[in-house]
Amino acid sequence: MSRSIARLRDHAFRIMDAAISAVAPGTAVKKNLALKGDTLHVGEYGLDITRFKRVVVVGAGKASAAMARAVEEILGDRITGGLVVVKYGHSVDLNKVRVKEAGHPVPDKEGLKGAQEVLSILEGCGEEDLVISLISGGGSALIPLPADGLTLEEKQEVSKVLLACGADIHEMNTVRKHLSRTKGGLLAKAAYPATVVNLMLSDVVGDDTDVIASGPFVPDRSTFSDALKVIEKYNIENRIPGNVMEHLGKGFSGDIPETPGADDPVFKRVINLIIGSNITACRAAMGKARDMGYNTIVLSSMLEGNTVDVARIHVAIAKEVIRSSMPVGMPACIISGGETTVVVKGDGLGGRNQEFALYSAGLISGLEEDIVILSIGTDGTDGPTDAAGGIVDPFTEARGREKGLDIGHYLEANDSYHYLSATGDLVKTGPTLTNVMDIHLILIGSHLKY
Repeated sequence: MSRSIARLRDHAFRIMDAAISAVAPGTAVKKNLALKGDTLHVGEYGLDITRFKRVVVVGAGKASAAMARAVEEILGDRITGGLVVVKYGHSVDLNKVRVKEAGHPVPDKEGLKGAQEVLSILEGCGEEDLVISLISGGGSALIPLPADGLTLEEKQEVSKVLLACGADIHEMNTVRKHLSRTKGGLLAKAAYPATVVNLMLSDVVGDDTDVIASGPFVPDRSTFSDALKVIEKYNIENRIPGNVMEHLGKGFSGDIPETPGADDPVFKRVINLIIGSNITACRAAMGKARDMGYNTIVLSSMLEGNTVDVARIHVAIAKEVIRSSMPVGMPACIISGGETTVVVKGDGLGGRNQEFALYSAGLISGLEEDIVILSIGTDGTDGPTDAAGGIVDPFTEARGREKGLDIGHYLEANDSYHYLSATGDLVKTGPTLTNVMDIHLILIGSHLKY
């Protein structure tokens, strides 16, 4: 590996570190929640903390334990207790709030137990109680309490089918909300008439509050009809358990009530606030890159679509930069964020960021210009792997060939993990304890002088 490529790779990691630090849960909570005297400031709102006999903390998501630690530092002994449910390996030590680990992205029995406990805590709250809810990406899978008549195993199967068919997070959560007793505003209904402060780290494109962790404290804009349309769109009716299809059909016909909407009075006692999102991370990355001397552009924080299509567009933009210095001159840093999807066809191991990186590696193979492409999940995990993503350069494919690897074969098998591992291009960060979707970086360093 040349010194210039090694330097670009180092710069990419430093820029990415700045992006992730900007959306650290503790930082995000403390920017939006503060106790001054007896007033609890929540964004632009102010609550008299002396009004409440109890302060209860609940939450779900990969970042919820780290968020709870910040809340404990702010409110201390004013907190009565509570529970947050996190993905395995995402716990932190807390004093007042219990932490429970559970399965993600496919829900498991520990998540079921956690959901039951959270629901029980909320149902025990009254008008003189304050509930602080801490929601982040992964929360939907981590509190999987099936609707009456459904089983956890059926919800697990639905999650697996939706993940494999290429449904995006909006579509997945539209279905999940209508198979649950916790999602789609139902936890707000359980907590009523308590006052709820719901703090959210967004992991969804567009920051739609009813989609983040399936919106447990947010009015639901989707319906049973919408859930059925998702299943029809991907032609997966025959892969969804019959009991689930029957349940959705009953909801469509009105035999099961819809999830609560914006006109439901329970939401008059709920403050919903997004405290961090992908654009926050992108802006931090842009600032760091500019400080390092790069001409920098943020393409979007709202990327969606098929992973390989998105990767192809990114590489096309990078090649345009090399040829014409458009839309930005060199040395260049191109930043984007969002959440793409992978249609799983093979039986390999990987995730959308690893697939993005590997596909890009084939497109930039042999380029004479120094270029590095880094793609990671901000939570530190990508798909069902221990990797956050991948980082590639024009020599990645050559390194693979030296080991007898065919990049096309590994892409066809959706086996980006093993290819990138063999070439030394796999990125492992461990859990970052935050989650605002994915970040993609492209560094193009013509005649680097820094």
